[in-house]
Amino acid sequence: MPMLPPEVRSLLEEMRAERIRGASWLARKGAEAYIVLSELLEGKELENALMEMRREIPAVNRTMASLYNLTRFIPITGDPDRVRTRAEEFIRLGEEAKREIGNIGSELIDENEVVITHSFSSAVLEIFKAAKKKGKRFRVILTESAPDYEGIALARELESLGIPFEVITDAQLGLFAGNATLALVGADSVTRDGAVVNKAGTYLLALACHEGGVPLYVAAESFKLHLELTSEEIEIVERPYARQGYRVRNFLFDVTPWRYVRGVITELGILVPPKEI
Repeated sequence: MPMLPPEVRSLLEEMRAERIRGASWLARKGAEAYIVLSELLEGKELENALMEMRREIPAVNRTMASLYNLTRFIPITGDPDRVRTRAEEFIRLGEEAKREIGNIGSELIDENEVVITHSFSSAVLEIFKAAKKKGKRFRVILTESAPDYEGIALARELESLGIPFEVITDAQLGLFAGNATLALVGADSVTRDGAVVNKAGTYLLALACHEGGVPLYVAAESFKLHLELTSEEIEIVERPYARQGYRVRNFLFDVTPWRYVRGVITELGILVPPKEI
């Protein structure tokens, strides 16, 4: 990354190292990197750096539409004020989107609902917060989400909100899906053909819900819609992983076909894939 100042490089490294927080957090962090860049460079130097960012930010994780869409949202310009304004607007729109998703999604949670989820989605957490605020009583079944254990981070959040929950191992998704009345998951990307790319295990949850007649909804800000890519073209990242000296295959994401998804909850409303994507 020859063009990028060390302050920006260190933010990109922080994004690469993150294990628990997903596409929304990474997109926000990326927007913050643009703000830092706008404070350090201008003119031709800034333009060159912005071209570099268009390559570097999506490369943090090519599965995440939010990073690709962020780089398209920021214009290639020598004007630092314009870069800062757009980056701040991206952050503001993201926060507004999450609040709106919380509001729309919480309407799907009825009294005494049992919601099953997998991994840690900030949009799904926003739905739980909004439902709790509306005085709804419900409980959550969540997976521990090995090997990075994002589910444990979600359990801590639910505990602090006073929302009842139980944590299960990932292998028990099929066993517990039948106990749920609603499934809610986040997404790292929703492809042009309506497939949902999310933490590996989401596809298994979707199959189990389909079998048991449990409606599955995906919560995703509109910047997670990848209008360039189809499900066939998604590049799924594998991370090295070993247990007791054995290599264990560890793809981070899987792809859930649209036919298992009742709807995608966005700030624009609930979209039915693939035709409304």
